[in-house]
Amino acid sequence: MTPDSIPTPPGAAATNGPSKPEALLLIAGNGRYPLDLAAAAKAQCVRRLCVIALRGETTRAIGRLADEIHWLPLGKFQLLLDTVQATGIAHAVMAGQVTPTAVFRLAFMMDQRLRALVARLPAINAHTVFPAIADELRGVGVELLPAYLFMESKMPAAGTLTALAPTDAQTRDIRLGLRAAKLTSSLEIGQTVVVKNGAILAVEAFEGTDAAIRRAGKLGGAGAVVVKVAKRGHDMRFDIPVVGLRTLRSLRRAGAGALAIEAGRTIMLERENFLRGAERAGICVVAVEA
Repeated sequence: MTPDSIPTPPGAAATNGPSKPEALLLIAGNGRYPLDLAAAAKAQCVRRLCVIALRGETTRAIGRLADEIHWLPLGKFQLLLDTVQATGIAHAVMAGQVTPTAVFRLAFMMDQRLRALVARLPAINAHTVFPAIADELRGVGVELLPAYLFMESKMPAAGTLTALAPTDAQTRDIRLGLRAAKLTSSLEIGQTVVVKNGAILAVEAFEGTDAAIRRAGKLGGAGAVVVKVAKRGHDMRFDIPVVGLRTLRSLRRAGAGALAIEAGRTIMLERENFLRGAERAGICVVAVEA
């Protein structure tokens, strides 16, 4: 699967041609992904980039790329809606994460609008929360676009990405990891599974990919295979799998032997540096069809 063949999620515009807007709202969490998306957007067609930044989460470096920036406290959803509506921009992208511990603190910081939204949900997970937020944004005239918009070139097609190819044993572990990761991600558990010699060492939960990789390294030692996928039916407006140099540091720390990502559905940040660093560490990297 290639980026162009990814189905456009309901309510989102296609990513080709004029559907890429000249004015864009970027709702930015933490990590490098919002920075790279902002840079890619400005390098393409976006002439006005307005960033909605979260205090304590979004890096201040995003200000160098934004034409305007609004710093908002986490949990003040009515303020967020008022702010995005006031910009007059009709299209938005969400990029980056929120620290897991901050998500739990959010229960004490939610305003009345967010409490009402959460109360309507049958369960609290990415599958329910993010579409509800998208509906609220649509209610104030803002359409949420796919999170890979402007980043299609960062999504590798299927193939071996390093000079190192997986061994037969690693290939078997990759197949097992793919099956397990698709199952666990469909249950809203996590996108990453770590396997070694046919044994599943770790399944990503709320702690995130990096912590799961390091935990697997402590359990099974060097040589494990890390598999990261998007869940079946993944809404590509939200929570797209991303790997970058922070992931690579965790792989090296755990002594991992291979990384498999889902082709056309995983973003690789700083690809050249990532793959060069993986090769130096003896880690093979492959993009696989799932």
